[in-house]
This record gives sequence, C-alpha cells and structure tokens, in this order.
Amino acid sequence: MASVHESLYFNPMMTNGVVHANVFGIKDCVTPYKMALLVLLSELGRAGAQLSLLERRRLNRLLLPLLQGPDMTLSRLHKAIEESCPNLANSVQIRIKLMAEGELKDMEQFFDDLSDSFTGTEPEVHKTSVVGLFLRHMILAYNKLSFSQVYKLYTALQQYYQNDEKKTGIDETDMELTNTEELEGKMEKEELDVPLREEEISCSGPLSQKQAEYFLSQQASLLKNDETKALTPAFLQKELNNLLKFNPDFAEAHYLSYLNSLRVQDVFSSTHSLLHYFDRLILTGAESKSNGDEGYGRSLRYAALNLAALHCRFGHYQQAELALQEAIRIAQESNDHVCLQHCLSWLYILEQKRSDSCVLLEHSVKKAVHFGLPYLASLGIQSLVQQRAFAGKTANKLMDALKDSDLLHWKHSLSELIDISIAQKTAIWRLYGRSTMALQQAQMLLSMNSLEAVNVGVQQNNTESFAVVLCHLAELHAEQGCFAAASEILKHLKERFPPSSQHAQLWMLFDQKIQFDRAMNDGKYHVADSFVAGITALNSIEGVYRKAIVLKAQNQMSEAHKLLQKLLIHCQNIKNTEMVISVLLSMAELYWRSSCHTIALPVLLQALALSREYRLQYLASETVLNLAFSQLILGIPEQALNILHTAIEPILAHGAVLDKGCAMFLVAKCQVASAASYSQPKKAEALESAILNLNEAKTYFAKVDCKEQLRDVLYFQARLFHTLGKIQERNKCAMLFRQVHQELPAHGVPLINAFK
Repeated sequence: MASVHESLYFNPMMTNGVVHANVFGIKDCVTPYKMALLVLLSELGRAGAQLSLLERRRLNRLLLPLLQGPDMTLSRLHKAIEESCPNLANSVQIRIKLMAEGELKDMEQFFDDLSDSFTGTEPEVHKTSVVGLFLRHMILAYNKLSFSQVYKLYTALQQYYQNDEKKTGIDETDMELTNTEELEGKMEKEELDVPLREEEISCSGPLSQKQAEYFLSQQASLLKNDETKALTPAFLQKELNNLLKFNPDFAEAHYLSYLNSLRVQDVFSSTHSLLHYFDRLILTGAESKSNGDEGYGRSLRYAALNLAALHCRFGHYQQAELALQEAIRIAQESNDHVCLQHCLSWLYILEQKRSDSCVLLEHSVKKAVHFGLPYLASLGIQSLVQQRAFAGKTANKLMDALKDSDLLHWKHSLSELIDISIAQKTAIWRLYGRSTMALQQAQMLLSMNSLEAVNVGVQQNNTESFAVVLCHLAELHAEQGCFAAASEILKHLKERFPPSSQHAQLWMLFDQKIQFDRAMNDGKYHVADSFVAGITALNSIEGVYRKAIVLKAQNQMSEAHKLLQKLLIHCQNIKNTEMVISVLLSMAELYWRSSCHTIALPVLLQALALSREYRLQYLASETVLNLAFSQLILGIPEQALNILHTAIEPILAHGAVLDKGCAMFLVAKCQVASAASYSQPKKAEALESAILNLNEAKTYFAKVDCKEQLRDVLYFQARLFHTLGKIQERNKCAMLFRQVHQELPAHGVPLINAFK
C-alpha cells in the first residue's frame, strides 16, 4: 500500500517538463502541447474574416477533441490543423518556431496578450464558452507559476519543438531515398486510416481532470463498441499506470484497468483493479456525495456483487457464491431492493450450473418488472426462453415470449438487448434445425442500424451478439458447400474480433470445426485429427466428440466406443440433449460397422424419442434416416422407403449439403433393394429412378468435395448401368471411380455398412 499513496508525500511541482498547479486531484496544467493550442486559438482570432465558412466550420469541429484529448506531438497537431486550414497551420508553425527559438520574454508577452481576447465591447472569445474557459484556466495556471517553473516550461517548449524538428529531418532524408508519389500516397493513407498512433498519444506527464475523463470515456466506449480501435491491452495499461502515478485515487482509472484486464483474462489484475475502484469510491467520498449517508454501504454491497460477477465469469463458482451472499446480506440490511434484484439474477446464473432454477428465474422477472428494471426483466425473459428451448418447448411459445421482451427493448431503446434478442432467435432456429429461419434472423441483425450514437469512425456493434450471428452465418455457408463465402466471413470476423479480443474464441471454434469437416469430407483423417486439439481447447465436449468421429473413420472401433460411452454419460449428467442424440447416432453407426445391427435399433429409438421430446426436428429427421438404413440392412427395404418419405423433406429443406446427398443415396439404395422382387419392366423403371437419385446425390457430394461418398456413388452407378446393359455409361462411371479410388483407397469395408 505504500506505493499507492507515495504521491501524498512526494508531489514534485514539475515532472518531465510539465508544470501543474495541483498534482493530487489535477485540475489544470500548462504543457507545451497546450501552449500550441493557445497559439492556434490566437492565430484563429487574428485570421477572423480571412477564413472561409467551410474552414471555420472544420476548425470548430476540430477544437473540442483537441482541447479534451491527451497531449500529442507537434507534427500530429500540425497535420490535424492542415487538413482543416493549411494557411492557419503554417501560421501556427511559424509562431511556435519564433517563440521556441526566441527568448523567455517572448513567451511571457504571449501570455500577456492572451488576456486581450476578453476585452472590448465585442470580445473575440466569450468568458463562459468552451474556448473562453480553456483560455482562462491556462492563464490562471500560468500566473501561479514561479519564475523557475516558467523557465522550465520554456525549456520544455523548446524541447517539444526540437523533437518535432528532428523527426521532420528524418522524414526529409527518407523522402530523398523514396519515390515521392508512393510516399505521399502512403502518408495520406496513414492519416486517413489511423487517427492516433499509440506512441503519439503517450503522455509522460499528468493529464488534467478533463483530459483524463475524456481519455477514459473514449477508451471505455471503444472497449464496448469497437475493441479493435481501442489501445492495445499492454499500452492502455501503461497509460493507466501513468495516470494513476499522478492521481492514485482516480477511481474511474481503476475501473478501466479492470475492464482492460478482463480483455486478456487476467484474474489477478482484474480482481486487484476492481477492489481498488470501490476502495477509491469510499476514500474520495464520491458515492456519499450523490447518495447521502447511504453511499458508503452502497459501495460495499455493489463491490461484493461485482466481485461475484467477476468470479462467475472465470468459473470460480464457490468464491462467487460467497461474494454474492455477502452482497445479499448488506443489501438486506440497507433495504436496497434494486441491488437485491441484481443479486437474484446472479443467483440464478450460479444455480443453473447445478440444478433446474426455472422458478427462481420466473420470480426474478416478476420482481424486475415490479421495481421498474426493464434491462434485468428483459435479460430474465431471454434466459427463460433459452432454458425453455433446451427443455423442448414449442417454437411459437418461445417466439411469443421474445416478442414481449422486444416490446420492452424498443420502448426503452435498449439497443444492446435488441441485438441479443435477434442473436437468440438465430440460435433457437439453429437448435430446432430451421436453417432458413436462422439465416433470415442473422441477416436482419447484420442489416440493422444501431440506436446508440457513436463517434465518427467507430464501427458500432462489435459485440458478442454480432460475433455469434456471424459465426452461425459462416457455418451455414459451409454446410451448403459455399466454403469461399464462409472463409470471407471468418476473415471479416478475424479483423473485427482480433485474437486478443474477448469474443475471439467464438470464431476460433467455428473456424476449427469448419476446417475439421472439410478434412473429413476430403478423407484426410490425419489432418482432421490435428484440429481436434484446437477444438478441445475451446470446447472440451465438442473436442471429444470429434476425436471419436476420427477414430471411427480410421476403423478404431473399440477406442471410439469407449470415448462415446464416457461422453454420453457426461452429457446426460449436464443435460446436453443435442450432444446426447449426436453421440447415440454415432454409436449406432459403430454397431453397424461391427455387424451388430440389432443392437443399433434400441439406440436409434432412444435418440428418436429424445429428439421428438425436445422438438429437435432436424435431429429427429436424421434419426429416422438412420432407422431406415437399419431396416434396409435387416432386409425390409419397402418399410425403409415408406419412413424415408416422412423424414426426407426437412433434410432437403433445411439440411446441410452432405446430409442431402446421404439422404438421396439412401433412397437410391432402398429403391434398388426393393426392385429385386419386381417384374423386369418395373425393375428397370425402378433402377432408372435410382440412377437419377444417385446423380442428385453425386451433385451434393461434389459440392462439398466429399470424395469417399462420391466414390461409393460412382461404384453403385456403375453396377446399375451394368445391370441395365448401358456399357458406355458404365465404363464412364468405372473410370471416374478408379480415379477417386487411387486418390482415396478404401479400407476393405463393405459398401453398404454405413449411412453417412
């Protein structure tokens, strides 16, 4: 704690050439950069009517961020002014040069002349305007300085100007060695694309209170809306440490440090910064000023609540529960119903990890509505919808509930929750297997305009909702064989959510899954196996399932069966129904490959019962296809054809291209098996129909480059053409089969042993 309060005992009046009147609780200070701004304002007053209306408008828009923002280099300031008014930029440059290369009395005379701006019947600057307040604060801060401090300020101004001269000299040397046109194009692009480089906004001295508040609010807004344009975690932490060095009790800086630590998943630093934030609120009395005597207790209970949220975020549920109990106890003592309502919401999040907490959630929503907390009420409704979706409720009831929450969003302009609601609808339609509806919701969110006002140049909505929707969109395109489009979406995701950002894990998982599926389709099982480690690191359940799929494809049946058995027990314990059904289908395929066809039937019936109970229509259709395949193997193809007609429609309407191909291939197999008992004319007609279905299946498999299935289709077609006496078509299919077979040799497994 000694280092935190060190500035209480050692507060130099000048650090690194920056003179300030009050370091602890900095109000205003005079820096070389602010002197350059004073020169700009002085030259702006002199120019007067010489400036055009457009130039004056541009300069007025430029002044506010310059006055509020952190110090920047002279070259950067010159470029910013030059973009608005080149003549004025040259005048400012000349004036600063004369002052820096002149004598100390020139700087003193400059400050004496600034007071004339307020004199006269029609002064150039009004005292109460933004510019007038800035001028008065600077004049007052300058007048408080001793002679030695004035001299140090003058020395700092000279150094400020000389640093710019050195940089300009280096740039001129580079221009002699570089093509002029290319360099100008590069400089122009840098100016347009990069508003502020990190090294240019680095502040070696203390910021004024307004500068610090502007810097913190700007970075907090960027972290929320567009993390890519915020400072990097390391550099932002460096700036915050520099800010806290001069004012350790600046609570908001501690909170931004907490948000910055969350970006890199730093548990220790985020906890440390969060505790310091609430400590500073109590020390400075900021809470008690706005909340009366209740402020101290309010800080304590919300500190405990935020600490519980932090532990919950990192998966420390036991510590989160202890902190939440503390927050509830303090809130009950203070009779704070709003804090208790927040605690109830977090209590649901903790309880849902262990048991069904539907009653708790419904109570939370009712209380939130009662106390007029639309944000919490809407989040509760959406959590309830998510829980009901996993419980197998019908889609129309869920959409009605989301419609009610949407009314709250639009009524109170809750832009963030509108995005979450649409992303939730996308995920629900994906869960139920309605890819067309999911695609529609995803496109709706991407084409929406935000309700929140943001600064120019800030790309809005780089939030988790958009990351989820874009990931679903990439997966939908990959399922339809549009791998180039999926790659473009993932490329956009990588630019919008860099690997260091907090939502990057979403696209990383989807990227690994898409590459895994492509490698499996291509028959490159060793390549697919290399993606398993990455998938497991991001999602352990998905990684184990993919590992079992690879082992199954490599004919390592016993190892695959052991993995699937363990995964099945785990998913049943955590009630992950979707994965349970997928595991059951994979186990049924293992039994087919092991010639245990009768054992596969109870497994498939269990999967069908679960998928219908939880209304997972797409998985139910896929299970029916597997049952039809079992009936084909058991020698009843007519019954298999009958149930195929009930299940194939959802597959063709909403299914992936690979599933469509497998379904059509299965229909062709059943047609051929059924035709064995037909008369010769009817048999030939059935075989012709089977060939058409095989052509359609071949088109689907070719679209996703599934060579293993394509090889089987070609073999089957060649046999059918041979039966029908079509020699030329048979030879063509045989030649194509041989080409694929040489590239992807079979492992000696019979043709009819697997559905997919």
